[in-house]
Amino acid sequence: MLKLHGECWVITDMAAGNQRQALALAEQLQMPFRHLVLEPRAPWSWLAPRLTIGGTLALPVDQRAVFAPPWPSVAIGCGRAAALFTRMLRRLSAGQCHTVQILDPRIDPAHWDTVIAPRHDRVDGANVLQPLGSLNSVDDAWLADGRESCPHFAELPQPRVGVLLGGPRQGIALDADYARQLAGRLLDRWRHEGGSLLVLASRRTPATLIEIFRQALQKVPGLVWAGHDDGRNPYPGVLGWADRLVVTPDSVNMLSEACAVGCPVQTFVTMPLPTKIERFHHALRSAGLLQDIDDVAALKHTPPLRETGAIAGILRKGIESRNQG
Repeated sequence: MLKLHGECWVITDMAAGNQRQALALAEQLQMPFRHLVLEPRAPWSWLAPRLTIGGTLALPVDQRAVFAPPWPSVAIGCGRAAALFTRMLRRLSAGQCHTVQILDPRIDPAHWDTVIAPRHDRVDGANVLQPLGSLNSVDDAWLADGRESCPHFAELPQPRVGVLLGGPRQGIALDADYARQLAGRLLDRWRHEGGSLLVLASRRTPATLIEIFRQALQKVPGLVWAGHDDGRNPYPGVLGWADRLVVTPDSVNMLSEACAVGCPVQTFVTMPLPTKIERFHHALRSAGLLQDIDDVAALKHTPPLRETGAIAGILRKGIESRNQG
């Protein structure tokens, strides 16, 4: 495999999910990279990535020094704000920078060299790559590192069930009633089969939901982690040791990472999902990667969903072909 020359810029906003996708892809390209966290000002922030007039004036003064020549050989952006800067780099570098945008940029993908958008986004174009889920770093080595970082989880009774909590979003109400229903199902299953429950909240999980799980599961072996007050984030360890994962239905990133582990993955849906999320769930179910929490008989191990390496390989070939042309 030829080494790609030059530097890669990874451009994101502060959103953890965007950062995880872009950094995972950059690591697979195996070239030096810098991570730029850029937040455009209004009105560019309102209209990104459509409004490019004004160039670097879109950035606050303290961020302009990092978005400056020499321009990178490759730029990977994730999220709508980053799409503004990856689009600009194509012009600023006189076409010498291979621009990659992850997620639907909501305008013609031809403004970038490569667009990576999951199938449920239904973005079409000759330069569009369509993975089933979101990009991530979960593979055998990552999971082994996770187990090594949390060796005490090995002492927990099996099955060890990891529970990943997201938060409400448009069209998905993860409220107190939802939390009580989910906690009730987890408790019923635990009383039947034993084991332990490892519950992880995200930044989007409301405090009310976290407290419901703390109260409901206080007699169950395991943990409820909701932030640094509960110690170091054990997320890699939970995925590494999990015999089964239960994931709320709201997050494409969480579901994709759970499906990359290789253990059974379940979700709990109480109402119709928004159209795009429903398409994603349907694709996972069709591939045998996702089951309902009540489908006990359907539990099965399937080949893990690991697409980042393959996407990086296609991208690398495109970059090499362009450099040789």
